[in-house]
Amino acid sequence: MKKLPIGISTFKKIIDGNYLYVDKTQIAFELINSGQYYFLSRPRRFGKSLFLDTLKSIFQGNKELFKGLYIYDKYDFKPHPIVTLVMSDEFLILDDLKKDIKNQLLENSKKYDISLKDNEPHFMFSQLLRELHQKYSKKVVVLIDDADKPFREIFFDDSFKAIHNFLLGFYIVTKSSDEHIKFAMMTGIYPIKGSMLFGFNNLNDITLTPKYSNICGYTQNDIETTFKEHLKGQDFDKIKLWYNGYKWLGEGVYNPFDILLFIDKDFTYKNYWFNTGTPTFLLKLIEKNNYFLPNFENIVQDEMILDSFDVDNIELETLMWQNGYLTIDKMRYNRRGTIEYLLKIPNFEVKTSLSDFIKR
Repeated sequence: MKKLPIGISTFKKIIDGNYLYVDKTQIAFELINSGQYYFLSRPRRFGKSLFLDTLKSIFQGNKELFKGLYIYDKYDFKPHPIVTLVMSDEFLILDDLKKDIKNQLLENSKKYDISLKDNEPHFMFSQLLRELHQKYSKKVVVLIDDADKPFREIFFDDSFKAIHNFLLGFYIVTKSSDEHIKFAMMTGIYPIKGSMLFGFNNLNDITLTPKYSNICGYTQNDIETTFKEHLKGQDFDKIKLWYNGYKWLGEGVYNPFDILLFIDKDFTYKNYWFNTGTPTFLLKLIEKNNYFLPNFENIVQDEMILDSFDVDNIELETLMWQNGYLTIDKMRYNRRGTIEYLLKIPNFEVKTSLSDFIKR
């Protein structure tokens, strides 16, 4: 029986270490062959980092790692230079954030024996993309994980606008360097419309694309097949009630962290996901607005509200959806002919966790 990849987001380590891997390479193959620039929003601990690292291994040309997976005999696995960036929320001062990004860019450049001028990060980024393309005569792959992480917890701090505006100028390098880029993907929790990615009309936001709804997370079929041996003798209906129910206009999925911890902790039903890293500012907003649980049932929101990122006037329900505490139950057209969404609490874990918090 394969080991559980708890806390592991490196594709090569999962494959080489004989850890269980739910095959997402069919989606990766389709993205690579269908477009060039993508943005994906998913809540924390849903597997965004692992998916980006899977793409990294594909573009590195590590074909043998994919033996037995969907993409193995369908892709040419020609290697490309790759720039990877992982954003952090440890740097609440702009100068410290710049220093961290510059260090990451220098690490990327050293791998390819390229010397960067120690300048502003966006100039270094642009130079790196240009010189990689020139040196290898191959366009560059750009993978940016947790693009919005530097300001997730500082919505109402004085440093927010400075960090937000800096990241906007930095990320837009991918747009101005189009001639040097083969493929680019960014992940985050918050939407690109009206946020730090405003103006990126070359980014395809696949957050609510039904065919990519299970790009992260485990489907019911995954639970009943890939995890069959690990869950032998368990009540699948009860597991579904507790941990399934997250939807992005397609098939519902389980949070991977919940399932892995549920198995590891001897099938104990607990609030594994909710209790790890719930944004403090979000809990403060719930408390401040005196919400009670029925407020989060049968919510109707339009497209503009779900994509909102106006820090000075953002609705709590919007943040709840973006962070995974609400999910899309249905999509429908209203009398005006525009799309609106019916939101609900995804499952029993989130419902009980919210209820316990609100009762405090």
